[in-house]
Amino acid sequence: MKKTILAVAVAALSLSLSAQELTNVTGFGGRRAPVVSPQITDTTVTFRLAADYATIVKLNGTWPGGQNLDMRKTNGIWEVSVPTPDPEIYTYSFSVDGVSVNDPQNVLVQRDGSRFLNMLMIPGRRTENYFEAKKHGTIVHPWYTSKIMATDSRRLTVYLPYGYEENTKVKYPVLYLMHGAGGDEEAWSSMGRAAQILDNLIEKGLAKPMIVVMPNTNNNQYAAQTLGIPTAQVSRDDQAKYQNAYERSLAEEIVPFIEKNFRVIAKPESRAIAGLSMGGGNTYNCSNMYPEMFRYIAPFSSAIFGDINKDALKKIKAAGCKLYFVACGSSDFLVQTSNNLDAALTEIGFPHTYYVTEGGHTWSNWRDYLNTVAPLLFK
Repeated sequence: MKKTILAVAVAALSLSLSAQELTNVTGFGGRRAPVVSPQITDTTVTFRLAADYATIVKLNGTWPGGQNLDMRKTNGIWEVSVPTPDPEIYTYSFSVDGVSVNDPQNVLVQRDGSRFLNMLMIPGRRTENYFEAKKHGTIVHPWYTSKIMATDSRRLTVYLPYGYEENTKVKYPVLYLMHGAGGDEEAWSSMGRAAQILDNLIEKGLAKPMIVVMPNTNNNQYAAQTLGIPTAQVSRDDQAKYQNAYERSLAEEIVPFIEKNFRVIAKPESRAIAGLSMGGGNTYNCSNMYPEMFRYIAPFSSAIFGDINKDALKKIKAAGCKLYFVACGSSDFLVQTSNNLDAALTEIGFPHTYYVTEGGHTWSNWRDYLNTVAPLLFK
């Protein structure tokens, strides 16, 4: 008898919770039907928000013409439809009486520093590797000790390709992939879709199975701020101490840590280094400081300060670099540094690729660069 009463109570509670999840559109068996947002078709994308209390609701998206779009209310549901934009990953939010609000119906989000942003993923050829593959790699977050950065624990994001856990005798090459200013060790896996890109490329046989190591390159940060770990206080007097500290830590601490704790091929021809913006500067500096460590080098939209070090580039060339891949958007505010690097490489006769795309300093470009360069690694 007690079991029967308990079962009825659980069922009633389940129905109650299901009813609470329904939103403000009538016609769902006498109840209110769930809101669908975003609803994507070949020609339009419709956004909806249940906010009967609101007086003005607008849509703000990152696709062309997607800013400050008025939404109309019907039966408590605000709605607007827009022409389906070109295939890409966009972000968007609602402005409800002047307050920015995420779409509660869309579970696809990415984190940009302290902001969580809804994603609008438009399928197409450009984005086909940004969606989930059938065979998935694994993301892990090991911690390492850094004497150079004077911290007991710093966090990494590490992508392990599909089959790593089962194929225990196989060793893999490694790509060290850096984020930009304002990012952290989760930036490439959240906004960059690094795991999805590698999963798809490897599944299609377009890229070699590889491990991807995504460190936190911020001097004052031990891990992503979502972990709630206080950042270190770095004074002006400490700045000199941290000069090229990350580059030294990568080469002298992170690489040895990875080669000790994961099944990797510990040879220069099985190491690649890449990064965006600040991470592009890290890529350039680290490869210059350790010219024999990496055979594949790919700075994206690089934040390089000062003159290009041609002597260092000559040493990298002499060491047998297999690929030097420079990439930048034509309207990127840092495009001149990439132009300068391209010119210096050309002047010293260093074979390289200069991949110039439309657009600026955006994840749209950086995802494309990873998608383009990964198939060229470890060939």
